[in-house]
Amino acid sequence: MTGEDSTERCRLFVAIPVPDAVRNEMIRVQRELQPLAPAGAIRWARPDQFHLTLRFLGDVPSARVTALQEAVRAVCPGASALRLCAQGVGFFPNARSPRVIWARIKDDDRLAELQKKIQTAVHPFSTGPGGEHFAGHVTLGRFKQFKRQETGKLAACAETMKDRVFGEWTAGEIEVIRSELSPAGARHTVLAAFPLGAKD
Repeated sequence: MTGEDSTERCRLFVAIPVPDAVRNEMIRVQRELQPLAPAGAIRWARPDQFHLTLRFLGDVPSARVTALQEAVRAVCPGASALRLCAQGVGFFPNARSPRVIWARIKDDDRLAELQKKIQTAVHPFSTGPGGEHFAGHVTLGRFKQFKRQETGKLAACAETMKDRVFGEWTAGEIEVIRSELSPAGARHTVLAAFPLGAKD
């Protein structure tokens, strides 16, 4: 085996970090929701895993990581800092057949515009599916198993949180993050961080 197929690979994604104050509110929300789900039904995300993911890349050959970082860096000068708001709890794909429970991230349309630019820039490095239906969110937990009748209390509580604000912040940078899988869960390492709006 030769070329890129024989190289070490890194599982990567591009994301906007969540500040501690907003992270702490999301922890509080998790604690309110956890007793409403059957034991073991949800793998709750650790606070260090809270990110606003712009694009999941999958496995990227190590030899191409520097080029990937430069592609992300090139987007940033033309994108100004974003004013973001974490508000409400929801489910993917829906509350009746949930796979993911999340906190919504809202802004004007500039977040979606930035996501499209990042997706275009990193497309040559990506092995995962595209984000054609991007919706700003932070994953709070992933369902491992569930029975529809067991999710009613959780869904009802999430509905009461739809207008609850977990915090607002100005997002001024984008990170390229490595995700290493293990039995204890994914461990995230920031490989690079690039300021939005910075001029060379």
